[in-house]
Amino acid sequence: MKSDYVNSYQDLIVWQRAMDLVVEIYKISEKYPNSELYGLTSQTRRSAVSIPSNVAEGRRRSSRRSYLNFLTIAYSSGAELETQVEIAKRLNFGKKLDFTKIDDFLSQVMRMLNRMTYKLRTQ
Repeated sequence: MKSDYVNSYQDLIVWQRAMDLVVEIYKISEKYPNSELYGLTSQTRRSAVSIPSNVAEGRRRSSRRSYLNFLTIAYSSGAELETQVEIAKRLNFGKKLDFTKIDDFLSQVMRMLNRMTYKLRTQ
């Protein structure tokens, strides 16, 4: 039985959803053209990985201010990822790629990060 108390960053729903997002980004970016391996594929993956990584690192920090800083970085990486996903959609790459799961996870993660940073700022 899980309590409301968060023992670890792995207990955070935002971290769990961000990890789901990373998996979906890797799946879809495998379908990008080989010419994008060192371009959009690499950059998109780095942005996606940055989100749960910064949530985790911030959670392990000893101060609220530091945690807030890392959540802000995660949120910024999310905005970067939103832009890269939009670029991939516009380029179309000649394939029918379904971004539905990515859009859903990314939206959830961004809302959660926004709420978390707001709460930490107002406490």
